[in-house]
Amino acid sequence: MRDLTAMGQSVGALLKDHKQTIAVAESSAGGLISAVLVAVPGASAFFLGGGVIYTLEARRTLLNLQDEALTGVRASTEEYALRMARAVRQYLGTTWGLSETGATGPTGNRYGDAAGHACIAVAGPVEQVITVETRQSGREANMWTFTAAALELLETSLKQSV
Repeated sequence: MRDLTAMGQSVGALLKDHKQTIAVAESSAGGLISAVLVAVPGASAFFLGGGVIYTLEARRTLLNLQDEALTGVRASTEEYALRMARAVRQYLGTTWGLSETGATGPTGNRYGDAAGHACIAVAGPVEQVITVETRQSGREANMWTFTAAALELLETSLKQSV
């Protein structure tokens, strides 16, 4: 796995070079995705904001994503991740929205997903969604893995859009 700092710098450089912006809505990564991006010198040129959307109330309040917009969609799915990415992008008016939702561990979530499960989405000029399954119960290790996967998906999307 690539170093998260190097990944953040690579993504930050692409965003700055193309004068594009990003907003992040993350759940089980707990703010680590945003932290990696904000750690890039000059992040204010591309990072407009983010939130740890850990509860329904946070989703409703911080993303203005109401229950009726998610009828028939449960958390920790690719569809849910894509809707979160679209919502954070729209809410903050960015070029890109990046989201992550899952179960870090040591146990699974209330929806039946095992620890180490995450869905990650990018919404912008390119839309992509992936599911990560580490099959591990280590909470911190899963957070790092989810963050790396999110940054890799973002970097791939940025390169595809140019």
